[in-house]
Amino acid sequence: MGILNITEDSFYEASRVNSVQSAIDKAGQMLTEGARILDIGAQSTRPGASLLDENKETESLGNVVIELRKVFPEAILSVDTFYGSVARQAILSGADMINDISASTLDPKMIEVIAEFKVPYVLMHMQGQPSDMHHNPRYEHIVSEIILFLSRHINELSLRGIKDIVIDPGFGFGKNFEQNKILFQSLSAFHVLDRPLLVGISRKKMIQHIISAPTNESLNGTTAAHVIALQRGANILRVHDVKAAKEAIQIFLALG
Repeated sequence: MGILNITEDSFYEASRVNSVQSAIDKAGQMLTEGARILDIGAQSTRPGASLLDENKETESLGNVVIELRKVFPEAILSVDTFYGSVARQAILSGADMINDISASTLDPKMIEVIAEFKVPYVLMHMQGQPSDMHHNPRYEHIVSEIILFLSRHINELSLRGIKDIVIDPGFGFGKNFEQNKILFQSLSAFHVLDRPLLVGISRKKMIQHIISAPTNESLNGTTAAHVIALQRGANILRVHDVKAAKEAIQIFLALG
C-alpha cells in the first residue's frame, strides 16, 4: 500500500503531492514499482496535527480520486479518512476501500457508509486524537487491550453486514516507543482475530528512535522492520517507499 498525501502537513515531505498531476505522477511511479493499493489522504494525522473539517478535507481531495480512477482503472484506491461524508464522496468518485484511523469513533456515520457500499474497511486502533494522542498514552496490557478493542468493533461491524475488514494495530497512534515496541514484538498475536493484518511503520519515530536517524534517513531501518513484520504475519505494508518494500517482500517470499 503506497501512501499519497494530499497535504502540506504530512510528517514525511517526499510523500506529499500538491496537485492532481503530481498525484497522478506519484501514483504511476508507485504502481510501476509494485504497489497493489494506493492510500490517498488529505488529512494530516501526525501527532499534534490540527484536523481539517469534513468540508475542507473533501475540498482538499478535490478531483484526485476521480482522476486516479480514470488514469489507473485497475489500481485499488483506498481513501484515508475518518469522516463518513468524505468516505461516501470518495466511494462515489471511484475509491475501492476506506482506511479509518479512528475505527469510526470520531464519526459514527462512517459505519453507515461502509454498510451501504460494502467496501473493504481498514479498522485501526488509536488512543485519543491526533491532536493529543502523544500526551502520556497509558495501557495496562497493551496487546490484549488492542485485540479486545478490535474484536469488539469487528463484531459490531459484522452485525451491520460488514465482513471485509482489515485490522491495523495503529503504530504511533497513542503509543510511546516502549508501547510500540511491545506491540510490534507481539504482532503474531493479532492472528487470533482472523483478519488481514496491515502494518504502518514506514519512517515513523519508532524507527528513527532505534537507528538515531531523521525521517529522510530512515529507509534502511524501515525496510528491516518490514521484513520482521512480514515474518510475524503482516499481510499489507503501508509504505512511503514502494520499491524498497516490494523488494523486501520478494526476498521474504523467496528466502523466508
